[in-house]
Amino acid sequence: MITRRSLFAGGASLGVSAALGAAAPVRAAARRTPVTDPFQLGVASGEPTPDGVVLWTRLAMDPVALDGLGGMPGRPMPVQWQLAKDENFRHVVRHGTEVARPDAAHSVHVELDGLDPGAEYFYRFRTGQDISPVGRTLTAPAPGTRTRALNLSFTSCADYQTGWFTPYRRMAEDQPDLIAFLGDYIYEYGDYKYPVRDQAGGECLDLAGYRLRHAQHKADPESQLAHAIAPWVVVWDDHDIENAWAGDVPEQPDPPFLERRAAAFQAYYENMPLRRAQKPDGSALRLYRSIRWGAVANLHMLDTRQYRDLYACTGRSGTVGPDCLERLEPNRTILGQEQEAWLDGELRGSRATWDLLGQQVFFMEMDWTNGEGKGYSNEGWDGYVASRNRLTAAIDDYKRNAVVLTGDVHSHWAGEVKRDYQDPESKSVAVELVTTSVTSAGNGLDEYPNTQVLLDENPHVKFFNGRRGYVRAKLTQQEMKVDFRSLSRITEPYAPAYTSGSFVIEPGTPRLNPA
Repeated sequence: MITRRSLFAGGASLGVSAALGAAAPVRAAARRTPVTDPFQLGVASGEPTPDGVVLWTRLAMDPVALDGLGGMPGRPMPVQWQLAKDENFRHVVRHGTEVARPDAAHSVHVELDGLDPGAEYFYRFRTGQDISPVGRTLTAPAPGTRTRALNLSFTSCADYQTGWFTPYRRMAEDQPDLIAFLGDYIYEYGDYKYPVRDQAGGECLDLAGYRLRHAQHKADPESQLAHAIAPWVVVWDDHDIENAWAGDVPEQPDPPFLERRAAAFQAYYENMPLRRAQKPDGSALRLYRSIRWGAVANLHMLDTRQYRDLYACTGRSGTVGPDCLERLEPNRTILGQEQEAWLDGELRGSRATWDLLGQQVFFMEMDWTNGEGKGYSNEGWDGYVASRNRLTAAIDDYKRNAVVLTGDVHSHWAGEVKRDYQDPESKSVAVELVTTSVTSAGNGLDEYPNTQVLLDENPHVKFFNGRRGYVRAKLTQQEMKVDFRSLSRITEPYAPAYTSGSFVIEPGTPRLNPA
């Protein structure tokens, strides 16, 4: 019989604190040769509640095996797990065994409940004589708790071949309570442009391809640090499946698109610390949900891809194109009717100080054309004006302190959401914080030649930085303090992070105040 005392006896494991303090990547201190190590994809946790969390790992001895199965034998394998109050596992509070099955790419999802609210835990896995790295996770505070701050970090868009994942390391060094990833965790592309790092496999078209791409991302040591330091909540954007897909329609004619989407959804679930409630049903997966952090914040994670109407003006996505009346049609939706109704109910019933909307594409109105004339992106909420109007009206009518968290555009932005953009005197009803990418679009610049023109022509937009990085925020009952964290380069590893902009948002006043 396996007891708490005997489980994992005699095995060493690399702790989270030791990994963060090391000058070399976490796997440099590995205990086994890569050929036989089944934990090369690390560990992760996610979806915290006041009494539970999801623990994740996936077995892979060869992460870049082209069949997408990580070099694992085609048979089920028992995987033991431990949850402890301390990093050295002297106070183990829960343990058990799950089965890693080949039809799920040998992934493991341990869905726990009955834990203490607002608590820090440590976890690890074992199969045979092999022990995983240690992960740190947290449960959410008890409902109604107003004294526990939320330290949140969020980012998006990690293209493996474009650069090094140093932003993940810098984010892990902050030791946040929660990490939100806002889309494009992988890129489905084959080789293109001028890659900094070699990417395994070609374009992701089937289950093996998506599994392989996820495995290569998870095998990255900086990615492993960020996953091991705190629980994650995730949503996808287009590149997690295919560029610029909208509902059931791909960017380009692609007859087996729903089969491809089903494969991408399956691999996404296998490689993320998601609950059984997010398990895909073929080409459908309900990913929108709310994470509650006591009475301080509700984080509503939205899906702007699966249920959206086709793009206005062109039928297909374009960066900035000619304007047209179609984008103003009253029934257009980016969320779909069911998700819109769900979100309206979440906002109407919210009693938290802050309501955060984690989503993928630019929310504020944005004129991207310099000088005369106007040009809007039909991929963002400008292509779904009525859908945005319904949401901003709900935020205003229910008097919510709403902050929109956005990814996608590979640069930092911050601005104020207006109730009516056609009225220059219209009040602000929310704030939008746009995170840059982890690597996508290369090193970038702090400012581009047309940056000031864009800011002048969109006066509700208050901040821009074009480097790579992430956003960190501390939310309390009194304020939301925001730091935009930027790195000067990602084409070389280990660049330091610096704060390119800081703001404070106060409840009841949807404005960006310089910190």
